[in-house]
Amino acid sequence: QVRLVESGGGLVQAGDSLRLSCKASGRTRSVIGTAWFRQAPGEEREFLAYIVWSGQNSQYGNSVRDRFTITRDNTKNTVDLQLNDLKPEDTAVYYCAAKMYYGDSDRAESYTHWGQGTQVTVSS
Repeated sequence: QVRLVESGGGLVQAGDSLRLSCKASGRTRSVIGTAWFRQAPGEEREFLAYIVWSGQNSQYGNSVRDRFTITRDNTKNTVDLQLNDLKPEDTAVYYCAAKMYYGDSDRAESYTHWGQGTQVTVSS
């Protein structure tokens, strides 16, 4: 099993930045890649960014590719998401997810392990 714990969420103003962190523990050697998703009330879970566990390949959702950056530190087993120029529409619960099998990186169904989520609220 892989355990994921997110941190770094909070209440910020429009234009501010936040850095979310996801700490992985357990069978991390079985992880192929890690992603960040978000879900606002009444909305479907939205893909934000993905990074392979070993290597530098990354992928971004169209709505955030110019403002969000995903990075990985294998020495700490962490995957961070830097959020810049935040907007009120970025308000959501942000989730970290890990996948153990090959599949579409932008689909939530490809991920077998999820964190509990961290709330990001952006005021106007």
